[in-house]
Formats: sequence, structure tokens, C-alpha cells
Amino acid sequence: MSERIKTYREFYQFYLTEHSKTGTRIFHFIGTLLVFVVIGYVISSGKERFLWYIPIVGYGFAWFSHAVIERNKPATFKYPLWSLISDFRLFFELLVGKQKFRETNNPVQEP
Repeated sequence: MSERIKTYREFYQFYLTEHSKTGTRIFHFIGTLLVFVVIGYVISSGKERFLWYIPIVGYGFAWFSHAVIERNKPATFKYPLWSLISDFRLFFELLVGKQKFRETNNPVQEP
């Protein structure tokens, strides 16, 4: 990926290829789920001091999976907003079954 991606559609296709392994998808899913758990806890308890856990669990699980499982550099460093949007998009697509957790040669699953 030497030249900059110009559209989100192109970026998401790239994002899916960088998240093709089962372990990577599981770690991203867990990290994003924990983000929602922290948000829910903060809302229900009123303890805003726990908000700083959000980037720790969200990025921690994701970056660990890139370093150890996928063995690539997270797109967050080059495309921070699109990466964040894609993390949530992949989470919900995995949740509803549009994307699969299992490893595949073609991780891009279009409708």
C-alpha cells in the first residue's frame, strides 16, 4: 500500500484483507465489545474516570492481534478515522453474520 487510498469503499476492502485471520477478528471483536462494556459501565455508574479504559481495551486488543497474529501494521496510523469506523463496522458485521470469524482466502464478503 504505497499510494494513499482515496475512498472509504476502497479502504474497507483493504481493511478486510488486513483482518483476514480468525484470531485477529476475534481479538478486534473482543476489544470493541469491551469498549461498549466500559461505556455502559460509565453510563450506569456515573464513574467517568473509567473512560480512559476505552482506548486501552479498544486499541490494546486490536494492536496485539496485528503484532502477534496478523503480523502487519495497523491501518490506524495512516487512516485513523476510517480505521475506527471500520472497527465498529466489522464488529457489527460479525455480530449479525455478514462477515465470518473464520479465516478465509477472500476476506472481502460483499452482499
